[in-house]
Amino acid sequence: MHVLVVEDDPGIATPLVGVLERAGFSASHVATGREALAADPGDLVLLDLGLPDMDGVDVCRRLRERSAVPIIVVTARGDEVDRVVGLEVGADDYVVKPFGKRELVARIRAVLRRTGGAASTPDEHDETADRTVVGSLVVDRRAHRVLVADAEVALTPTEFDLLELLARDPGAVVRRSEILDEVWDGEWYGPTRTIDVHVAALRRKLGDAGWIETVRGVGFRLAAVTDGP
Repeated sequence: MHVLVVEDDPGIATPLVGVLERAGFSASHVATGREALAADPGDLVLLDLGLPDMDGVDVCRRLRERSAVPIIVVTARGDEVDRVVGLEVGADDYVVKPFGKRELVARIRAVLRRTGGAASTPDEHDETADRTVVGSLVVDRRAHRVLVADAEVALTPTEFDLLELLARDPGAVVRRSEILDEVWDGEWYGPTRTIDVHVAALRRKLGDAGWIETVRGVGFRLAAVTDGP
């Protein structure tokens, strides 16, 4: 699934592309309305309204006139009249900045399901995007479930979000700063010890501390347990 990000601020666009790629999407970025209209829209468009060369509302209208591609407006314009206009010219959803990264990914998946995109039916789900299997561990994002050896593991929402982040790329180290940014939406200002507390809880609930490895001074990674819990 490919997402076209139309955003003139690189400070927003670059991390947003990273969020999408870590969530299992491919993503590309353009900074102007003209570039957006000339680009392949892919499977979904994230469209800022405050573009430097033309109003994003006009871009949305013109995209809709020639394509049924799902469009999510992502903008600082939060007034009701702006929302109504955006939806009336063809946007499928409207997200006001600042937004939570997990919320945006959830909205993308919801729009794709609603509009009949590739994530609309269980049989067509992208394995990377919706389900990760590592040994006897299964992280099912769509159902918000975790299984170990076919037994469901009861996790808190924060524990699930932390495990889901590690499961996006098993074996890869996820830095503490990235964990705080992704799981706590960058809104945690206390000691990073809270990560260790949640990791300890996850290890206990998964039944084997070996599922989550500590990389000292860097972060954590998900690793397959060869013998299984």
